[in-house]
Amino acid sequence: MIRSIKFVSIPVADQSRALDFYSERLGFTVVTDQPFDDSQRWIELKPPRGDTKLVLFTPDGRADRIGEFQPLSLECDDVRKTHDELVARGVEFAAPPTEEHWGVFAIMKDSEGNQIVLSSRS
Repeated sequence: MIRSIKFVSIPVADQSRALDFYSERLGFTVVTDQPFDDSQRWIELKPPRGDTKLVLFTPDGRADRIGEFQPLSLECDDVRKTHDELVARGVEFAAPPTEEHWGVFAIMKDSEGNQIVLSSRS
């Protein structure tokens, strides 16, 4: 049976810049960083309290996905606090924390312009 999500791919134009963003600004841990082919590396990162990994990789012919809204939501304990901490680290947001009936969310931009949702229940 399927038991978990192993990884989600984030398309990036510059793997080194994206690696710095996700590890230094967001605090993700590098699980794997190895050559993939002549032009790309296979880079897997893991959030501090999660098991699903992010892969900083763009499949051939899919560069058009870079800088778009990504179908991904990162969960945090407190979006407002996380937003403020990340802004202090230089992270740009496309939308500030917004409260909805289901919780709070904000949309951040990574180093490649990808828009990713941060969310929490309160």
